[in-house]
Amino acid sequence: MRASTSARVQKHRAALRESGLRPVQIWVPDTRRAGFAEECRRQSLLLQGDAHERETADWLEAAGDREGWK
Repeated sequence: MRASTSARVQKHRAALRESGLRPVQIWVPDTRRAGFAEECRRQSLLLQGDAHERETADWLEAAGDREGWK
């Protein structure tokens, strides 16, 4: 079974490459890690009152497409 799964994955990836796509690996913070929420809060508090942060938040609010979201 493992060989067939591996072959299917290789075939799928080859098809994606053939269509002009390439794989990209992205590492993101582990939200399950101890202290993650506290670090998010710490960093957020550092930005409180920052003019650039307000400008960025306003831009995100204006640019965001929330149609269909509840």
